[in-house]
Formats: sequence, C-alpha cells, structure tokens
Amino acid sequence: MIKVTDITKTYQSGDVAFQALKGVSFSINDGEFIAIMGPSGSGKSTLMHILGCLDTPTAGTYFLDHKDVSKLSDDELADIRRDKIGFVFQSFNLLPRTTALRNVMIPLIYANEPEEKREKDARAALAAAGLDERYFSHKSNQLSGGQIQRVAIARALVNNPTMILADEPTGNLDSRTGEIVLGTFQRLNEALGRTIILITHEPEVAEHADRIIIIRDGVIVSDTKNHHKRKANII
Repeated sequence: MIKVTDITKTYQSGDVAFQALKGVSFSINDGEFIAIMGPSGSGKSTLMHILGCLDTPTAGTYFLDHKDVSKLSDDELADIRRDKIGFVFQSFNLLPRTTALRNVMIPLIYANEPEEKREKDARAALAAAGLDERYFSHKSNQLSGGQIQRVAIARALVNNPTMILADEPTGNLDSRTGEIVLGTFQRLNEALGRTIILITHEPEVAEHADRIIIIRDGVIVSDTKNHHKRKANII
C-alpha cells in the first residue's frame, strides 16, 4: 500500500539549509497498525506531512496504492487527501456548536453526497468509532474528550479512506481516556482491517501498535515488530 524510498526533505531559509529527512525508506502493507515514534525535532512531523500528502519530499519517491504521490500537483494531492486518507489530530478540529452527527457529515457535504447517504454513512462511522447512539445529537462542546476524539475518528472514517493517519491523538487526553481511544484504533485495525499510522513521541502509546518505526535526526534508527503489544481498553 505504501512504499517510501530514499525520501529527503530540505528546508531553505536564506542561505541556510536544514535537512529534516535524510534518505528515509520503508513499506507499509494494507491492514498494518504502525507507530512512528520520535522526539521533537526528529523529523516525524515532516514525515507525517509527506505521508498525509500535506507536503512533498525534496527527493525520493512515495507510492500510495501504486501511485507516485511525490510528484503530484497541489490539486492532485488534495484529491488523495479527500479520497484515501483519514486524519485524526491531537486538537480534534471539530465545530464546537455542531452535533456529532453533523461534524461527521461535513466531509460528505464537500464530496457532494446526497443528504440521505450523508446521514446513513455518518451514523455508520460513529458506530464504528464506538460512540453510543444517544450522543449522536449532542453538540461537540457537550461531549467528553474521549467522546470528541471518537467523533474525530468517525469523521476520518466516513469517506472510507485507504489509511487513517493519527497525529498524537491522545495528546490532549488523560491516560484513561487515551487508553480508550487507542482501544478504538486497535478495534478498527483488528476487526475492520483498517490501516492505522500513529504518530507519537510516547513509547507507551507506540506500544499499542503491531510495528514501531523510530526516527531520530531525520533517519530511521529502528523498524521492528512489536512483540509486547499492549492491549488497550476497548469500550
């Protein structure tokens, strides 16, 4: 599904060049649950932006579903983001005085889906993300942090993307709620076969994935199967 080969990313500021990624290569198969872990300044955010088609590499290739996205135009990248990638962010990015159901419907509105299909698909996505139906009509400012993140996960799911890219999804949550959200990702991966790429700086979060890629100073320093995977609270 994903093949990254010798990716570099250089930022230029005047006469000064900073190389954030230095020849990164790896592959991710359909249905894998991957954690990409590294400290601040390691290059993981730059890598996330490239994987999410929010940026392009300076050199190297990035194939997603057999298409070389490293050479696409801005409009073509926008199409990839809309059709193939579901994003879950630390800051949730929901409309605060809008219901959970309406928040999840928004990507379908942009996709010009019929109204009846929007509601049906949004309800199915919320159920898949583990939100109880009685909260579908609650506004997002009436929900707990964990419930809000589940709405955000449902919004990422609603367009049936090839992969879900989660950027520090537990960063604004307490540890118990974070475990519940991680359990949601595990269930989506194990029961529904979703490909999950989790970006984190926390080892205890990364341990919920099946495979951990560690990046430091723009270089992958390890890429290993996680033989001590933590099972989260799946509620």
